[in-house]
Amino acid sequence: MSKNLVIIPTYNEKENIEKIIRKVFSLSLLIDILIIDDNSPDGTAEIVKNLQNEFSEHLFLIQRKGKLGLGTAYITGFKWALEKKYDYIMEMDADFSHNPDDLVLLQKTCVQGADMSIGSRYISGVNVVNWPMGRVIMSYYASAYVRFITRMKIKDTTAGFVCYTRKVLETIDLDKIKMQGYAFQIELKFKTWKHGFLIKEVPIIFTERKEGASKMSGGIFNEAVWGVIKIKLSSLFKNYKKAS
Repeated sequence: MSKNLVIIPTYNEKENIEKIIRKVFSLSLLIDILIIDDNSPDGTAEIVKNLQNEFSEHLFLIQRKGKLGLGTAYITGFKWALEKKYDYIMEMDADFSHNPDDLVLLQKTCVQGADMSIGSRYISGVNVVNWPMGRVIMSYYASAYVRFITRMKIKDTTAGFVCYTRKVLETIDLDKIKMQGYAFQIELKFKTWKHGFLIKEVPIIFTERKEGASKMSGGIFNEAVWGVIKIKLSSLFKNYKKAS
């Protein structure tokens, strides 16, 4: 039986964390959860620890000493997943902006042959709920900008709802991933694409969080603007081994 893991980074998600954990465990897909908490002062980790008494064999927690960033949280989770021999490794937000039901679709897409599946807001129009128009336009054209610079054909280049096969994460040098936020998501997709892996986008509906505070900031967006140029330039001096 395939081993499935979803990695959920958290910082101050006490309003959402128990609900998202229970929802994931209610799915038809057998899946483990790894929470990576960046020392949330609101007690998020304590809620997870209490739930581990109920879901001891399937709920895991890594506590970090400070707010170290989304990118490093996922790298920590990916390395842990590879060590534990998971076959399909997924990433998602804790705030229900990603519908947990779509985890089943993402994993199925990889089982059917994709090396990476992306929960895409833009593969079938613009499927975003409760975002102000300015943010929709910024996000949509940010992906267009990334496509122009990198030449990837991916519609939702900044998506954070993704399923990887173990083969992808074993191939990418995780220690050389330096970007955070939007740019981190772009860099992972770019390196997956450059290695020749099969990437498929599946349509999802993205819903802005109802509880808790957004982690989006101008600094994260600026990193994406300049980071994608750095990603592209660095690729010109690197030979990528094509996936077999």
